[in-house]
Amino acid sequence: MNLLSSASIFGFYTLLSRILGYIRDILIAIFLGASIFADAFFVAFRLPNTFRRLFAEGTFNAAFIPSYTSAKIENKNKGKKFADDVLGLLTLILISLVTLAEIFTPYLVYIIAPGFLVDDIKFNLAVELTRITFPFLLFVSLSSFFSGILNSNNKFAAAAAAPIILNIILILSILFSYNQNINIAKQLSYGVTVAGIIQLIFLIYVTFEFYKPSLNFNLKVSGKVKFFFKKLLPSIFSSGVMQINILVGTIIASFQSGAVSYLYYADRVYQISLAIAGIAVGVVSLPVLSKAFKTKNLAKIMNIQNKSILLSLLISIPASFGLIIASEEIINGLFGYGSFTKNDVKITSYALMFFGYGVVAFALVKILSNFFFARDNTKTPFYISSIIVFLNVLISLSFFKTFGFLIIPISTSISTWIGVIIFLYLLKKNNFLVIQKKLFFDIFKIIISTFIMSIMLILALEEYSRYLEYTYTYKSIYLLTIIGFAVSVYLLSCYLLGLLKFKNYKTN
Repeated sequence: MNLLSSASIFGFYTLLSRILGYIRDILIAIFLGASIFADAFFVAFRLPNTFRRLFAEGTFNAAFIPSYTSAKIENKNKGKKFADDVLGLLTLILISLVTLAEIFTPYLVYIIAPGFLVDDIKFNLAVELTRITFPFLLFVSLSSFFSGILNSNNKFAAAAAAPIILNIILILSILFSYNQNINIAKQLSYGVTVAGIIQLIFLIYVTFEFYKPSLNFNLKVSGKVKFFFKKLLPSIFSSGVMQINILVGTIIASFQSGAVSYLYYADRVYQISLAIAGIAVGVVSLPVLSKAFKTKNLAKIMNIQNKSILLSLLISIPASFGLIIASEEIINGLFGYGSFTKNDVKITSYALMFFGYGVVAFALVKILSNFFFARDNTKTPFYISSIIVFLNVLISLSFFKTFGFLIIPISTSISTWIGVIIFLYLLKKNNFLVIQKKLFFDIFKIIISTFIMSIMLILALEEYSRYLEYTYTYKSIYLLTIIGFAVSVYLLSCYLLGLLKFKNYKTN
């Protein structure tokens, strides 16, 4: 297996999904802006979408793949029975959870957006939309189970492509609502749940080649299944620390008008780089790393760990510099239309810039936690993630009155960097990670390439600044051209320095 080629496949479909997500969000920005309808929909979408990211973007895999791989190595029938038992119990848990959420929706909205309580119209709207969107949680979580089966068999394309369905359905919902002159926010909410159903059907069909599900609702489960569910909760919390931080940020931001929307748009942009640098690399490396641990191949373990870190940094370091340098131009070019004002662009760009300082840390947390997950250790990442979330909340609440909602991206970046330091310390202390000398030389090459790219990006932004102003109609075209140019410069530099050779990323 080759990490670069597998991550490229996963990253391609993820990037395509993010592009469609951008089109969706620019339509929301044009028609809803930062209004109470936008805030209400984003809160209604935030909770099930957070679970989608928690389950779909490697978190469910972190607990499932090592256990499923272990069962399959013993016997194919044991692997099948383990998967059936997990599917049955997971379905029962999710149905119960969704039912409870539908009953107690007002309390959920109050927890996630307590600031909405001062505005009855906004609060009631958020409750109504959340009741419509929440069943999405059931379908997307079950989709993650089938994605885990595919990823265990080193098949990453379908699982990465599945979220494309959500974005297509939501885009069609917006266009249909506008054409029929009906409530856009409500139709978007219905679109979320419909997309979840279609996505699940698609993944069940694709997975048939490797696994034909047999629902087993027997509550008497094996020791392996109990062990899996025991690992799942800390795995969800630890691997999904970024999503939990975003959820915490939404709660705090709800006390400032428009802040929920500003954070959402900034989040959408930096998540593009994180999806490839952290999620894609983490997802494709975990199955092969888990198998290496089960077969006790120490040389292979060390090789995969070093290649995973390198590949993550290869993407996240230039992404971080790009977001910091061009934050305002990016938000302006992507969202600066219609109801999204020039002031909205300015404020959102500050949030994106501060998130940019943490992009490398966000990606590394995903990779480093895998080194524990592959050992069936979900407790250590859980404890570290608890520290990250605690620090994030502490810093945000302490300085919210001084800095407003901008303290949220600042505290998220700071707390995650502290988490990375703790991860590296514990990995080194327990001899779980041996860093090869070559990795340091390769990181130095990445920094050189990033420096060259940054200079060219700054020069290009200055040269074409008049075409990137808020009032210019075709600013997005110029923005994408400049970004494409900067990326090309970076890739060329990396190629010349020998960083893009496929043979360098083989896991054997």
